[in-house]
Amino acid sequence: MGSLLAVTFGHNDRGIILFGFEIYYYALCIVAGMIVAAALSALLMKRRNMSPDFIFTLFVFCIPSAIVGARLFSCLTDPDIGIKAFFRIREGGMSITGGVLFGVGAGLLVCLATKVNFLRAADCVVVTILIAQAIGRWGNYVNEEVYGGVVTNPALQWFPLAVHIGEEWHYAFFFIEGCINVVGFAILFAMAWFRKVKPNGILMCLYFVWYGTVRTVMEPLRDPAYILDNGGVMWSQIFAVMMVGFGICGCLLLMIFNFKKEGAFVGSKRGDPCAFTNFLSSDKKETPYYSKINMMGANYPPRPPKQKKYRRGETDEKIDEKIDEKIDEKTDEKTDGEEEQ
Repeated sequence: MGSLLAVTFGHNDRGIILFGFEIYYYALCIVAGMIVAAALSALLMKRRNMSPDFIFTLFVFCIPSAIVGARLFSCLTDPDIGIKAFFRIREGGMSITGGVLFGVGAGLLVCLATKVNFLRAADCVVVTILIAQAIGRWGNYVNEEVYGGVVTNPALQWFPLAVHIGEEWHYAFFFIEGCINVVGFAILFAMAWFRKVKPNGILMCLYFVWYGTVRTVMEPLRDPAYILDNGGVMWSQIFAVMMVGFGICGCLLLMIFNFKKEGAFVGSKRGDPCAFTNFLSSDKKETPYYSKINMMGANYPPRPPKQKKYRRGETDEKIDEKIDEKIDEKTDEKTDGEEEQ
């Protein structure tokens, strides 16, 4: 019995075992990051006058696309993996850069298909990717990977500055990068929570600026074993620089377009300066109601009362019949009491 339980439920240095299947700690960190990001995205959507249910639609399409992109990017840029090993995903090799690009691209297609403003949705979703990345980085700690150079000074050989790998201490760049991403998430989330003015899409672009800058600086400092150098080309750093450029250009273009339409780079001099006055949902029949979280909630009617909970098989007619029976019983009791008097 004990041996059976050990096979069915257990753990080792790499992960946990459920019904004989090994689930890596790295995967658990990634999934935990996805769940936290999805929950925070739904909260931001409700805050910014969107239906929080839309996050489930995005989750269904964007997460698989991000996984495919992360694996494909790693296979194409890492000579030690190669495209032939694409489906051997459990052997390792996932690129955050590829995951972000494919995930955002899938979100764009979903928004086009559902006729939801992509920029509004992206401001609610993309900023939470930073916290997902920070949580996912703990998977690198478990796997003892994505670290920096050797730390020779004994005074600096302590976690979280450094991490012990084998017989050496290395700079814990995975942890440092994760902390920087947490700071970036806090800044962008606060902007998303309190910022009302146009144009939409600025927060998404600022994500690319922040994360691209972090990767541009951190990538060359990693241990050479974790630098994607394919034929002398550091693809991760190149794409990181491209992210920064895309984010800066995106911010400038959005403000220029906003100036042409609204007469101001930020906000509006010709109309409503708010970026999300109208309620937005992929379900055109969905109607908004007042909510303290929604910054535009004061414009909507109170939340409808909760429906009565009936027992199985009961209908409104049956409930009315029971009420009538009770009224008749009370009337009969009153009549009998008067006759006795």
